[in-house]
Amino acid sequence: MGDTNGRVVAGGNGLGNRLDQLKYPTDVLIDKETDSLIICDQGNRRVVRWSRRSGTTQGEILIDNIKCWGLAMDDQRYLYISDTDKNEVRRYQIGDKNATLVAGGNGKGADLNQLNFPTYIFVDQQQTVYVSDSSNNRVMKWGKGAKEGIVVAGSQGKGSALTQLSDPLGLFVDTLGTIYVADSLNHRVIRWAKGAKQGTVIVGGNGKGEGANQFNRPAGLSFDRHGNLYVVDRNNHRVQRFSIK
Repeated sequence: MGDTNGRVVAGGNGLGNRLDQLKYPTDVLIDKETDSLIICDQGNRRVVRWSRRSGTTQGEILIDNIKCWGLAMDDQRYLYISDTDKNEVRRYQIGDKNATLVAGGNGKGADLNQLNFPTYIFVDQQQTVYVSDSSNNRVMKWGKGAKEGIVVAGSQGKGSALTQLSDPLGLFVDTLGTIYVADSLNHRVIRWAKGAKQGTVIVGGNGKGEGANQFNRPAGLSFDRHGNLYVVDRNNHRVQRFSIK
C-alpha cells in the first residue's frame, strides 16, 4: 500500500512465448501453498506458474494448448479454467493434465447446458462454479456435478436495463450468494442479490468516460478483506478502488 511504482513479478520481457515471457495475460491467482502465481497466458494458449521467490526469472507451463481466460482455485486447491474455444470450464488437480468438465462443454450456444465465450469464473466453498457467459450476456451457476447451469444474472438479451448485461466479465460472489459483475459494455459494476430478477448498479453506470465515477470497458474485479472493491478499468488503463458500503 502506498507504493507509486509497481515491480514486475512475471513476464516483463516483451511479447513472446519463451518461458520468461507472457502474451496478453488475462487472469492471475496466488497459490499460497507454493507461494507462486498461476497465470492465464491467454495469447500463448497456456497456464503458467511463476514462483514469487526473489530471483525467479521464468515460469513453468502447467497446462498447454488451452485458450484460457479465467482462473479460480477452491479450498481443496483444485484449479478451474475457462476455455473460450471449447466453451467450457474444467477442473484440474495441479500437476495433472487430465481434467473434469464442470460447466458447458456442449458446443457454443445459449441452452442451459451450453456456454458462449466463458470468461471469468468464481468458485465457492461448495465447489459451485459461477461463470461470466460473456457472449450470452448472462452469469451462469453450475452446482457440483450438475449437467446444466441456471441463470443467476442477465439473460434478457444484450442491453442496459437492470435486468440485462452486456458482455459481462469480472465476477465475485460473497458468502450470501450476492453476485458482483463487471458489466463491461455498460461501463458499470452491478450487484445481483441471490434470487433477484434484476441488479443494482454500485459503481459506474454514468456512461463511458475517464471520470472517477466512470469506466471504459471494466474487466476484472476483486474485493479485499476490508470490503474495498478493485476494478480493472481496462480501456482507461487503470485500476480503481472503491469503498462499498
